[in-house]
Amino acid sequence: MNLLTRRKLTNKVALTLSLSAMLFGLFWLAWILWTVFELGLSGLSLSLLTQMTPPPGDEVGGLSNAIVGSLILVGLATLIGTPVGIIAGIYLAEYGRFTVLGKLTRFINDLLLSAPSIVIGLFVYAAVVAQTGKFSAWAGVIALALIVLPVVVRTTENMLQLIPNTLREAAFALGAPKSVVISKVTLRAARSGVVTGVLLAVARIAGETAPLLFTALSNQFWSLDMNEPMANLPVTIFKFAMSPFSNWQQLAWAGVFLITLGVLALNVVARVFLRAEKIN
Repeated sequence: MNLLTRRKLTNKVALTLSLSAMLFGLFWLAWILWTVFELGLSGLSLSLLTQMTPPPGDEVGGLSNAIVGSLILVGLATLIGTPVGIIAGIYLAEYGRFTVLGKLTRFINDLLLSAPSIVIGLFVYAAVVAQTGKFSAWAGVIALALIVLPVVVRTTENMLQLIPNTLREAAFALGAPKSVVISKVTLRAARSGVVTGVLLAVARIAGETAPLLFTALSNQFWSLDMNEPMANLPVTIFKFAMSPFSNWQQLAWAGVFLITLGVLALNVVARVFLRAEKIN
């Protein structure tokens, strides 16, 4: 067997293995999505969006308080984590790329990015819940913000590093100070990528359950008090899916469908922004 024939055979084997792995993953993904849509669609109704979570044995109810609670927790966590993450990403890309502090910050951010969400939940539980003596929505917001932060930092730094240095040099040549160059030139050029990072971070925290079990917990009733436990979709889904009541299980599948649909929509929007950034 000559060298050319051996290379062709190796290429065919590698291509076959790659396609098999892709099809294997797509099979399970399609099965999961089909199950979610099949069981989730049957639970969709007007009461799902207008009524509170029902007590045990009650056949009438919805997820309105859990949906609103999730929107509040995710929204506040994004508002807190996004500015801090963007500022940290700007520092790493523009000021501390080769400094000791920058390398240390980047290392800690990588650790936080790869840390399991349950570890973050336990940390916030020890730092906030155990100290205050009660679960609260604010503790859940802090836990989710800590998950948002490293994603936004990494994305912002990477997008700013993709901006050509010639663009910076042209702005400096016109007499613009570095702060103006960052805010008016580089950050504006990378805005689509930064927005993509924020959307991906929101998609990640939308279905997080473990951090909220240790922080915000849940609430059977309407509650907008941030100092008290607050209903949210992930914990409600977990609780209802483990219950023996068929109504609760149906509501759990409907909640899974809503979260899946929201995450898919955010991923599509993120890819559109990323594609726009590459074209520009």
